[in-house]
Amino acid sequence: MNTFLAIDGGNSKTEVLLADTAGTVLGYARGAGSNHQTVGGIGAAMSRLDGLVRLARDRAGVGADVRPALAAVYLAGADLPVELAALNDAVTAAGWAEKSIVDNDVFALLRAGTEAPDAVAVICGAGTNCVGRAADGRLVRFPALGQISGDWGGGQHLGALALWHAARAEDGRGPATALVDAVARHFGHPRIADVITAIHLGEVAYDRLADLAPAVLAASAAGDQVARALVVRQGEEIVTMATAALRRLDLRTSPVAVVLGGGVLRTHDPTLFGVITDRLRTAAPRAEITLVSDPPVLGAALLALDALGIDGSAHDHLRAQVRRITARR
Repeated sequence: MNTFLAIDGGNSKTEVLLADTAGTVLGYARGAGSNHQTVGGIGAAMSRLDGLVRLARDRAGVGADVRPALAAVYLAGADLPVELAALNDAVTAAGWAEKSIVDNDVFALLRAGTEAPDAVAVICGAGTNCVGRAADGRLVRFPALGQISGDWGGGQHLGALALWHAARAEDGRGPATALVDAVARHFGHPRIADVITAIHLGEVAYDRLADLAPAVLAASAAGDQVARALVVRQGEEIVTMATAALRRLDLRTSPVAVVLGGGVLRTHDPTLFGVITDRLRTAAPRAEITLVSDPPVLGAALLALDALGIDGSAHDHLRAQVRRITARR
């Protein structure tokens, strides 16, 4: 039996599946995020990934003698060349398969969304990132290290900005906003000052600010102008990142696929998508937007089949299998 592993390791969750080259999923496991930048380093990330690989194998009921032909591993945090090299070495040393492919998780999103040779993908989840490819083999990628690399937005940043605006509204430095009540209620405190104190003293983890993104979108939808300005800016930044990639690939005036994914984008927020659609129509008039609702691990699995030279019905079967399995989660 010829098998492969597909792994999508994101900021908030990790998915691992073991499948055969006919596209049948044999074992599936899901766990917490495995970005080495946020979980305590590559060693901690690999420990988490290894546990999920073992769980997927156990659920598949395969024996120790079944060694997958390939592990296709796509990880958040595989940003800089030095990080990608270190992660590749760690995955190779783990020995999950005969050979392995390691790259950033946005490539899995891109593959899940399109087979077009000219394409760009933008993810907006806990953070933001973008990759692009051209039919001639050129690739574009970004450091995606947050504000220090010029990024704006994503759930973590939106949450931090929600707290910033709420703090200024409560103490009189800024305009009134529904974010005051939304943020305080989310953390179970009567005042924003109490939330600030809890975060400062370590009683509330700073990472939990990412959970505020839905509150920002909800306040915007209800008419709050402060929240709406954040949502509009997020849409503008997504288009800015996509346009920069398209410009670097000389694809702004060409037919091109723009694939979108990540938790913030999967909300289908009308204001956010209105901005994206309008701005992208101007920046790249022949672009076709696709919002990926399938889990990115599907893209990792399709990339594995591509690397193994498997096409045709196996792809369709795999897509149906992954959708069925993940729909139960």
